[in-house]
Amino acid sequence: MDWTTEINAAAMRTAGHIQVTPVMQSLGFGLDYPIEMKLEQMQHTGSFKARGAFNTLLSQKVPAAGLVAASGGNHGAAVAYAAHRLGHKARIYVPEMAGPAKIALIRDSGADLQVVPGAYANALEQAQTYERETGAMQVHAYDAPGTVAGQGSCFAEWQSQGLEADTVIIAVGGGGLIAGAMAWFQGAKKIIAVEPETSCALHAALASGAPVDVEVSGVAANALGARRIGAICFDLAQQNHRDDRLTSLTVSDAAITEAQTALWRERRLLVEPAGATALAALTSGVYRPAPGEKVAVLLCGGNIAPDPLG
Repeated sequence: MDWTTEINAAAMRTAGHIQVTPVMQSLGFGLDYPIEMKLEQMQHTGSFKARGAFNTLLSQKVPAAGLVAASGGNHGAAVAYAAHRLGHKARIYVPEMAGPAKIALIRDSGADLQVVPGAYANALEQAQTYERETGAMQVHAYDAPGTVAGQGSCFAEWQSQGLEADTVIIAVGGGGLIAGAMAWFQGAKKIIAVEPETSCALHAALASGAPVDVEVSGVAANALGARRIGAICFDLAQQNHRDDRLTSLTVSDAAITEAQTALWRERRLLVEPAGATALAALTSGVYRPAPGEKVAVLLCGGNIAPDPLG
């Protein structure tokens, strides 16, 4: 696939529907070097997911049966928002572990919300059943070309904003966001994939040589809790990993919550645990840049549970 063409098309297609999110330079967090951060928690519905949702809906014909999506929370909110803005009906399946803030965000969009027991994988099973029974269009959270190209537009946008970093650090759940990064940069940047120790589908897949099922738990599980890494992400990751352009790391829940707290205390940036996971690789020392290495961090989501002003 010509990912550059697909991502450029996604960026043009979604212009006017998504926010251009800000970038900031920061020196702090106990680090002795500056970092650049892109604030995707300021995107519509509080995460980067709106990019993939709008790209998918704008690039395909939506059937009369409408849309269906399974989500840990953020993707469902993005699909519900995009569907509402574009005049489509949508049914969203989320697991109970999505939490009250994300569930309320989806419900407030007017989507048909279905809360199911278990984790993301259980929600996906029910969404697939609904798709088969009704003919609704499935909007996959991470493992679909339209989703990946939409998420890739985040990095095209960042580059147009003057991204100079040698290394970009990104949190990983199912892999749509980091797949978009790998598809866009094509080896021009080193990419650090960061996952919680207790939800690490990409890390396990790279160690095993193929996607495998993992147990999912921890403070960021409702956003980064994919049981198995997406096939698109894995294919891109394998090549980048072999070429030493991708490093896969894991961080503890404690490191994630400490980074989340530091973002609030030092920069008054409210992010959910998933949104702080990439930064946690630096603040915990799991990743140590080489002297002179320029580092950038993506803050991917801000849907905190409970809502601090709710």
